[in-house]
Amino acid sequence: MLKVLIPTIMLMPTIWLTPPKWLWTTTTAHSLSIALVSLTWLKWTSEVGWTTSNSYLATDPLSTPLLVLTCWLLPLMILASQNHIGPEPVSRQRLYVMLLTSLQAFLIMAFGATEIIMFYIMFEATLIPTLIIITRWGNQTERLSAGTYFLFYTLAGSLPLLVALLLLQQSTGTLSMLIIQYAQPLLLHSWGHKIWWAGCLIAFLVKMPLYGVHLWLPKAHVEAPVAGSMVLAAVLLKLGGYGMMRMMIMLDPLSKELIYPFIILALWGIIMTGSICLRQTDLKSLIAYSSVSHMGLVAGGILVQTPWGFSGAIILMIAHGLVSSMLFCLANTAYERTHSRTMVLARGLQVIFPLTAVWWFIANLVNKAPPPLPNLMGELMIITTLFNWSPWTIALTGSGTLITAGYSLYMFLMSQRGPTPSHIMKLPPFHTREHLLMALHLIPVILLVAKPELMWGWCY
Repeated sequence: MLKVLIPTIMLMPTIWLTPPKWLWTTTTAHSLSIALVSLTWLKWTSEVGWTTSNSYLATDPLSTPLLVLTCWLLPLMILASQNHIGPEPVSRQRLYVMLLTSLQAFLIMAFGATEIIMFYIMFEATLIPTLIIITRWGNQTERLSAGTYFLFYTLAGSLPLLVALLLLQQSTGTLSMLIIQYAQPLLLHSWGHKIWWAGCLIAFLVKMPLYGVHLWLPKAHVEAPVAGSMVLAAVLLKLGGYGMMRMMIMLDPLSKELIYPFIILALWGIIMTGSICLRQTDLKSLIAYSSVSHMGLVAGGILVQTPWGFSGAIILMIAHGLVSSMLFCLANTAYERTHSRTMVLARGLQVIFPLTAVWWFIANLVNKAPPPLPNLMGELMIITTLFNWSPWTIALTGSGTLITAGYSLYMFLMSQRGPTPSHIMKLPPFHTREHLLMALHLIPVILLVAKPELMWGWCY
């Protein structure tokens, strides 16, 4: 754990001491080396569930893929931000990269924490850099209200969790994930216990986000700069799913009765947000709503609490993290050239940028989960789990997949095909940096097809 955490912390003085000319090169190289070192976590040598560096930081098969995803994303965010942060004063550039690095440090400690209260503190700490990135470097005037939405939704959801954790500490005497699984099972029967159960989960459901408490997400995504959108879609939403997986194990036997409304909301959200995507004119908004739709499926898989559901959820989280991040990068490259996120104003880009149209096509294809990609593996496992739980769910999950295919096609056709307007004929060409960025998103997705057990969680 420390072999990644210490270099991440040492990246912070590096950012402030590097000569301005070498800032982007040094930080990209340093963060990429951290990402490559983090791949050693995937070689699982332990016979028991956890591999610990000390009693507070540890990895297990559930947190490892998410930790590697976090480390992989930092160099990609730095690469993606180069163009629109480059013209700013050097101190602002340094601060921006510093915030991204601090976000990675908090996320490593959140996913690696064995104490639930430490996980909670790091979960909350990720708010601060994200909020500064959205409100300081956002593109539009709405960014302050987006930041406010983001902050208050997450805080309002998290406070009941803090109270629930203090009550759990009081009744079990520990909050260590290593010990709590061997503690006496909780006797939950009163109304107070039902409120405690809801308190434990609501923070994570808001973070995922569940349909109904999702309004902060499209706002935050649309207003954030490209690195903000990437880290939100790829890692911060996964904090919710990861937290739910950790907490659900302790919440039995109440879960059998109380999960119904949440599963209904999650499944209904797949249909509703998918339908919203079909009517979007704003490119980033469309990708943001598609994230809510995919996370609804993940929430359903986790709430049913079967090994297949958990496994499918983590596979889909990893695959979605890489793909949605790639889509946001593509949307940003189009925005940097046309200065508009409205799809109708910038159509027919395939004629001008044929290679980029290939990236768009592949990204949309992967987003709608064709075989043999991990997206399909995750979706099939979750859909099978839900079908086993109740055959009626197939109507909702089936139409959800159909709608996903519909809006993926719509996004591709609207942004790439059709007559090219005369006002975008003289756009600057794409850079090698941007093509490299797309390749670095796509290569892990394709490689995971060859060895999917890296992200099956506990279940292999």
